[in-house]
Amino acid sequence: MNISTALLVFLLIFVLIFILRMPIPMGMMTACVFYFMVTGESPKMVAQQTLKTFYTNYTIIAVPLFIFAANVMNSGKVTEKVFGFAMGFVGRFKGGLGHVNVLASLVFSGMTGSAIADASGLGKMEIDAMRAEGYDDGFSCAITAASATIGPIFPPSIPMVIYSMLSGASVGALFMGGMVPGVLLAIALMIYIMIIAHKRNYPISEKVNFHAFLKYTFNAIPAILTPVILLVGIYTGIMTPTEAGAVAGLYALIVAVLGYRVLKWEGFKQVLVDTVKATGTTSIMIGAATCISYIVAKEQLAATVANWITGFTDNKYVFLMIVNVAILILGMFIDTSVIQVVFIPILLPIARAFGIDLVHFGLVVIFNMMIGLSTPPFGMLLFITSGISGTPLKDVIKEIWWPIVTMLIVLLIITYIPDVVLFLPKMLMGYTG
Repeated sequence: MNISTALLVFLLIFVLIFILRMPIPMGMMTACVFYFMVTGESPKMVAQQTLKTFYTNYTIIAVPLFIFAANVMNSGKVTEKVFGFAMGFVGRFKGGLGHVNVLASLVFSGMTGSAIADASGLGKMEIDAMRAEGYDDGFSCAITAASATIGPIFPPSIPMVIYSMLSGASVGALFMGGMVPGVLLAIALMIYIMIIAHKRNYPISEKVNFHAFLKYTFNAIPAILTPVILLVGIYTGIMTPTEAGAVAGLYALIVAVLGYRVLKWEGFKQVLVDTVKATGTTSIMIGAATCISYIVAKEQLAATVANWITGFTDNKYVFLMIVNVAILILGMFIDTSVIQVVFIPILLPIARAFGIDLVHFGLVVIFNMMIGLSTPPFGMLLFITSGISGTPLKDVIKEIWWPIVTMLIVLLIITYIPDVVLFLPKMLMGYTG
């Protein structure tokens, strides 16, 4: 069989993975194995390259460290402190608990870098509180899912670390570039909540007096300091992003065990188990990404796609629109991690050819992927919020469309105004691309 036939087999197996709902990491590796079986090549070289990637890429080490920090923050009930702080800050406005939901997600994102951790950690508390005050369950779940997408956009961010590994872009610049889009998304969602709250007459939460607010704030300070310590450490040059991941894990542990005294031995063991499982899944994904990158290069897929796009347009803004539409459609059906490790290596050479800054491109792609987490029919955050609250999935889907429109508006802003992303890296880091 010739190479094109091998590629066809690879693509068919790849599609079959999703039809059969196989575990994605193992399914990706299976597709790669079939490719090598058809070509008759030995996968030895790819295996060596994969091991070299793990042993020599210092940035990858940050991934399990941030996963560990996120698990500690979730298990240590730090979420309660964050929720209390957000309640005291914005709960007094119309639709207050909706605003609390978004602000709490913004704060929590600075500790975990994970949308799933946000939705599963803060989610139940937020939805239960909104349900108790008379908010529609579907609306509560939809806002929880939409606000959780801030997690990987505002630093630190696990997807940004993986993107940095794939592209060579600066992790520090990516983290700094995500701050304005993250805050912008939070503001946009809060504007939407304000409109809906007045339309549906959602309540104003019980006003927190100044003394109680100070108490909530004081209790939340150790948690809120997490992103401050990380970002100051990275941007002053004291720590690399990987070292910041280690500091985040240690600091989260100190806060949960000594600060709030809520993480016991059994809880710590569960944190370790969850971290190992998540790290194992991520590692297989990265290994599969190395293998797929080899197939992409060998089959010259990037060049083929590039020729097709440049034949269609020579305008980088049209290219960015094509990328956005493609990822949005893929995000409806495919896990975001697959989009990142499979499709980004194909798109990166084209983005370079168009002269698009890789930090800007990374934020556009990651923001787009996060929208996919909330997009029917297979958005993971929809299933999580539906599951933890007992709300029928159809009710969540009914309410998610306008939050998605809100997120798309912000996506268009960061896509076509690159300085929204690059302003802080340029000003504070002297970033030049």
